Amino acid sequence: MRIKNFLARLLCVAGLPFLLISAAQAADDVKLDRSMIWSAYDVGSSGYTEASAIANAMMKKYGTRIRIMPSGTSIGRLLPLKTGRVKYAFLATETYFASEAIYDFATPKWGPQNLRVLLGRPSSVGLATAADADIKTLADLRGKRVAYVEGAPSLNVKAEALLAFAGLTWNDVKKVQMPSYSRSIHGLIEDKVDAAIAPPSAPALYELESSPRGLAWPAMPLDDKAGWARVDKVAPIFSATTETVGANMSKAHPATLIGYRYPEIVCYAKLSEDDAYNMTKAVAMSYDLFKDANKVMPRWDAKHAGKTPGDVPFHKGAIRYLKEIGVWSAEDTAWNDKRIQRMDAVRAAWKAARKEAAAKNIGDDGWRDFWTAYRGSHLK
Repeated sequence: MRIKNFLARLLCVAGLPFLLISAAQAADDVKLDRSMIWSAYDVGSSGYTEASAIANAMMKKYGTRIRIMPSGTSIGRLLPLKTGRVKYAFLATETYFASEAIYDFATPKWGPQNLRVLLGRPSSVGLATAADADIKTLADLRGKRVAYVEGAPSLNVKAEALLAFAGLTWNDVKKVQMPSYSRSIHGLIEDKVDAAIAPPSAPALYELESSPRGLAWPAMPLDDKAGWARVDKVAPIFSATTETVGANMSKAHPATLIGYRYPEIVCYAKLSEDDAYNMTKAVAMSYDLFKDANKVMPRWDAKHAGKTPGDVPFHKGAIRYLKEIGVWSAEDTAWNDKRIQRMDAVRAAWKAARKEAAAKNIGDDGWRDFWTAYRGSHLK
């Protein structure tokens, strides 16, 4: 400290401008914790790869220490966020499920989580298939081995939606239980499954593409209105998208997949506005250091990643920064307000349902069925 003060006085005496910046407060005036832990998808996933690239960039720019806690299940990524062990999580559609208290989050110990997003990369996902399985269309999946990842509704509902596109369900395929997302992709390489849900940029898919089995993306015609209507019925948060970046695809040979946000940087609504603001700004200001990490990283540019829709509303601290850089619009505000109203309604319904279940002596064993029925009749 004495050395810093001496240098400051010396430079001022010399008539030179002086700016002394700590490691965690760089020239753009971002204030971060000295150390952070993030949760993310397991090692080998695109989510982990992207979180690592962003973490490395922020550590280089701001000096803050960041450790990533990988997990192959939705619960494994969200539980540390819920308990406060991690401050931010790089998540996918489990964010939506947790906010709606569905799938693994319909249990009494979870319920609707009041989550917020800071930034979310526009992404796509499909059912990657082994080329030697000869699956030309999604209808060809009938009777084939399809990966089902234990404890990962975020993945399984995508597979369900894609099966629905062809009018299929899990009963029409051979459902193969896999312990994690990473193992499901490697199951393709190891000839344990014929299809598995995956974003096209997943590193393991490039390994599959160069393996003896090869990689293929089943056709999903954009003009198949009935097929897309079935997707919407299963999961209304998805949309049709034409993808050109990823394994076995290019601008010359695009693939039609379903679009969503992955990864999303997620926190709880109770996180302070300043913390959310600084984290959002730090990621955005580190963009030049991580944008070339892989072909999809340019989509983390705030002008893309800072736009609605997302799985949950944007945090007010993130919105503050996005407004400063001219990204946030009136349309984004309207969407965000509507999403907050929806989440408020879900939490109110959960509270009322818990009270009614207690009055009817419905215990934890019967709660899921009760909540599903209550939710269906009280919430659109």
